[in-house]
Amino acid sequence: MGPPKKITGKQEAAMFIQAWWRGTLVRRTLLHAALRACIIQRWWKQMLVKLLERKRHLALDFYVRQEWAVVKLQSWVRMWRIRLRYCRLLHAARIIQIYWRWHNCRTRGFIQGHYIFKESHLNLQLEISLGAQACRVQQCIPLPIKE
Repeated sequence: MGPPKKITGKQEAAMFIQAWWRGTLVRRTLLHAALRACIIQRWWKQMLVKLLERKRHLALDFYVRQEWAVVKLQSWVRMWRIRLRYCRLLHAARIIQIYWRWHNCRTRGFIQGHYIFKESHLNLQLEISLGAQACRVQQCIPLPIKE
């Protein structure tokens, strides 16, 4: 090492200005870096919030779809059970109607018959039933046909 150099007042003032300027540049660089880091952090937080909101929305959508499917299945099962009950009641009503009609025919009677057209005559055959009694009617009716 060499002998120490003497610093004059101008050199000392220049060194002070240079140190101040270097400090200002460093502080400005650090301030810009801090601002950029803050901007990046804010952007990242916004992205995390959007991602979290998207996850919440997907979870809610999945839940709604599941609930809708459950409600749909429940309504189908209810509909099936009600339809089954309705079909049973309809079948029972038909059976009651059949027996009631049979009873009415046996007690009140009924008329059965058929007819045949032959040339200018109507052949009519009727069977009238009243309970245990039956009556057969057969008639040939001439028809007034103009030629």
